[in-house]
Amino acid sequence: MNANESIAVPLLHDISTAIARERNVGKLLPQVLEIAEKRLGMVRGTIALLAGDELRIEASTRTLNAEERALGRYRIGEGITGLVAKTGRAEVVPDVRKDPRFLNRTKARGKGDAVSFVCVPLVHGGQVVGTLSADREIRAGARPLEEAVELLGIVANVVGEAASAYRAQRAEREALVEENRKLRSLLSETPGRLIGDCPEMREVYAQIRQVAPTEATVLVRGASGTGKELVARAIQSLSPRKDRPFVVLNCAALPEALVESELFGHERGAFTDARERRIGRAEAADGGTLFLDEIGDLSVPVQVKLLRFLQERTFSRVGSNEERRSDVRFIAATSRNLEEMMAQGRFREDLYYRLAIFPIALPDLARRGGDVVLLARHFLEKACLKYGKKVDRFSPPALDAMQAYAWPGNVRELENCVERAVLTAQDGCIRTYNLPPAIQGPEFAEDPFRPDAPPRTLDEQLDALERRILEAALRRHGGNRSAAGRDLGVSPRMMNYRLKRLGIGARPADA
Repeated sequence: MNANESIAVPLLHDISTAIARERNVGKLLPQVLEIAEKRLGMVRGTIALLAGDELRIEASTRTLNAEERALGRYRIGEGITGLVAKTGRAEVVPDVRKDPRFLNRTKARGKGDAVSFVCVPLVHGGQVVGTLSADREIRAGARPLEEAVELLGIVANVVGEAASAYRAQRAEREALVEENRKLRSLLSETPGRLIGDCPEMREVYAQIRQVAPTEATVLVRGASGTGKELVARAIQSLSPRKDRPFVVLNCAALPEALVESELFGHERGAFTDARERRIGRAEAADGGTLFLDEIGDLSVPVQVKLLRFLQERTFSRVGSNEERRSDVRFIAATSRNLEEMMAQGRFREDLYYRLAIFPIALPDLARRGGDVVLLARHFLEKACLKYGKKVDRFSPPALDAMQAYAWPGNVRELENCVERAVLTAQDGCIRTYNLPPAIQGPEFAEDPFRPDAPPRTLDEQLDALERRILEAALRRHGGNRSAAGRDLGVSPRMMNYRLKRLGIGARPADA
């Protein structure tokens, strides 16, 4: 057994034992560095991982303060660490004082420190995911640096998978933090409880802020489940009437015979079962805002009486001739095509023009792109609070499935979907099989990770996962291979190879 073998055996034993005992990768990496330092007689062991086109120090045997961590970043090809990440080959600096490539970013070494520097790549799945480096004091009788490179390479081979897993965890954590930051920002910037950052919703926010301070009647248009009542409440919350009543009447939820009574009230004995006087929604909203939802469902006779109320702000209770006044701000909403109804004689033109002084059109969720993720995370927090569960994230395939779905039921369907997924989730993550079958779609129907999935080989499961990741990246970047590759930290050559191997079509690479 040569000298390297005599060191490698206990080195691998200690690292294997650490891996078996420590399941937290964030804690495992510093332990590996400490073992390497102890067995190899080296100091300042450091692991830096790739994040996009930048290397960041993620583990070190020396405690780094915030400033040192901020300085310990290298672009691909920058300094020795960046060069190793770029080429995938180990580098040795016999004396850091004599090599201008050595940057000493963290200022951990003094100007006169006589040390050598060894840096090897961390590789997983044929891709460089980071670097492993350490210093060794220059002293007489020390073993050749080539031996240190070989032994440090052994350590890198063992921890490559763990480093890749930690890198993925960090990326997911950072994405979650960014989404939460964006969500909090949107919640503070958007009116009321509306959530969304697409251009169409930003236009809606601008319209709400424009009309809210006025007394203008607003007609909110949009498909069922798009959030028309939230728009109405946002208008009221920014209006001078924000501290006065906000009264809702859903015209589609009541039989035709009761709509007039609900809207204007009735006197005792006005009709069967009218045993006592009752005030209507119009009277209850006096001084505040009256929101008439699904106004297209009103019968023509009630439309006539509503028109009079809109014009004069006067009405009579059912069973009474006494005129009453109510000072209300009108907001109406509909999911129907009122223009078509007017052409058919089912909706009065004069009422339409009274209502549509300031129309606001809400887009379907399918047209709102990235808002699906923002809304899903919001509903996730809401459902967890409601049911007392700890589910803090969606798996990437689940997010892909939700973003690919058409959402005919719009935001309301998304909220119900997330609530169902929270109830069925078995751990802290919502996966594709927690979603309704219609949302999973054919490409997700045979999720290899669901408990009842048919058996597949490891290669088949890895190919399925890789396909989803690549297709999701291409969707995020409009089919641009180069941009998708940069997002995934994959070179253009390797990106094209992976796409070709899996038979995935995409737009030609852009500069």
